[in-house]
Amino acid sequence: MAVIVEFETQRQQLFGLAYRLLGAAGEAEEIVQEAFLRWKQADRAEIAHPDVWQMKIVAGLCVSRLGAARSIRDRHRGPWLPEPVPTDALGRLDTAEQRISASLALLALLERRTPRERAVVVLREAFGYRYREIAEVMELSSGNCRQLYHRAARQLTGRRPVVQPCRDQRVWLAEQFLAATCRGDSRGLEEILAEEVTVCADGASGATISRDPVVGRGQVVRDLIGGFRKIASPVKFGVAEINASTAIVARAEEVLLAVVAMEIDNGRIASLLIVANPEKLSFFAAQRG
Repeated sequence: MAVIVEFETQRQQLFGLAYRLLGAAGEAEEIVQEAFLRWKQADRAEIAHPDVWQMKIVAGLCVSRLGAARSIRDRHRGPWLPEPVPTDALGRLDTAEQRISASLALLALLERRTPRERAVVVLREAFGYRYREIAEVMELSSGNCRQLYHRAARQLTGRRPVVQPCRDQRVWLAEQFLAATCRGDSRGLEEILAEEVTVCADGASGATISRDPVVGRGQVVRDLIGGFRKIASPVKFGVAEINASTAIVARAEEVLLAVVAMEIDNGRIASLLIVANPEKLSFFAAQRG
């Protein structure tokens, strides 16, 4: 019983690590369960620090899986976006770094880094690990971990998501966005979208949603209003907390159709990440009904 309790106290943190490394909630759960099975079979007399051991197992399994998944994701048509997850599934989010590390925008950027670089960035920024602690988890030298981190950080410079405003402002912007889109109010949308707003969508095969990123306020406004007019069935829109920020959710007859994550910069919506692939919505739908 103590074996189970000792692992369960860490389960949410381990899921947070696995999810940030994989960008896939279902796979993250599988990794954590595999780590649990290994924990049950391990000789705990040889484990000085259980939490470090568990993190090491999860990180190692994720790095291996990322390597195997890279070729599949590289063949993905259009942007590959992570699965959205409810904010409360991610464990502690006390710092700005922890919240940013859970954002869909940063996880999408990390897809372009090597598995080891991604792991080092996540351990350092999401969990506040020092290089010697990262080295223990990754079974690398501290110097190697430092090098991996700085290499990845250079590539992310100028592209990282910014700290998001308070929840009230995020919700207000989401509601304004929904209202303007639903009534076809182009001027209303222009007032809340950044000039260089970007829309990226990851939809199901055969979906009508554009697979190419759209950049620029004018084009985005036209696409949003035109796309909304094409919606045939009754769709209900709402606001939800996902990935440490606010998103718009679309449902038809209680079926989750899409999650639209917003990135806000200087009081305007700077990017919209649309996840409409049913396979990538299953975890969120199961958690939130």
